[in-house]
Amino acid sequence: MKSMGELILLRHGQTEWSAAGKHTGRSDIQLTAAGEAGAAALAPVLARRAAAGHEVAAVITSPAARAVRTAELAGVGAEMKPDPDLWEWDYGGYEGLTTAQIHRERPGWYLWRDGVIPGDAEHPGETVEQVGARTDRVLARAAGPLAGGDVILVAHGHVLRVLTARYLGLPAMDGRLFRLDTGTLSVLGTEHGYPVILGWNTPPQA
Repeated sequence: MKSMGELILLRHGQTEWSAAGKHTGRSDIQLTAAGEAGAAALAPVLARRAAAGHEVAAVITSPAARAVRTAELAGVGAEMKPDPDLWEWDYGGYEGLTTAQIHRERPGWYLWRDGVIPGDAEHPGETVEQVGARTDRVLARAAGPLAGGDVILVAHGHVLRVLTARYLGLPAMDGRLFRLDTGTLSVLGTEHGYPVILGWNTPPQA
């Protein structure tokens, strides 16, 4: 009997906002030159997995340009299907702000505990539970393809952290436990039928 595939999580490459520590939710920010290079460096990593017998059954990306471009540069763009449920956390009124800037108005603020404030019509904001509901839908849609091979998810730091918590059966806010840098690869799989992390926050050169 063929074993289930694995979930391969790719966080998009660096952008100017991610490099500056700005909360980047629905703003469609392009990759920097360093971000493009980092995304391209993921291609040989995925190629080695393919050479080792890991078939790719599906590639699902956030619709954001930074995620789509990362998938293209990583060599899986031809197979990708954008999914709006993989958009980054909607940071509402904190869109584009750094944590230090938010602390000037709300000392001690912590995203995972305190959430966001409403923004404009394009950035109404989300709770962590709402992000969790979106990732639950992504995981449900990935379940079918996983029976035939790996599923690659190309998205953003916070949404992939929440997705990982939900995959492990944890509350959405426990995504806080899983730091995730730009341009990295992580792997979720199973051990004895139970969900586990097989690799986390791995840069391409590792």
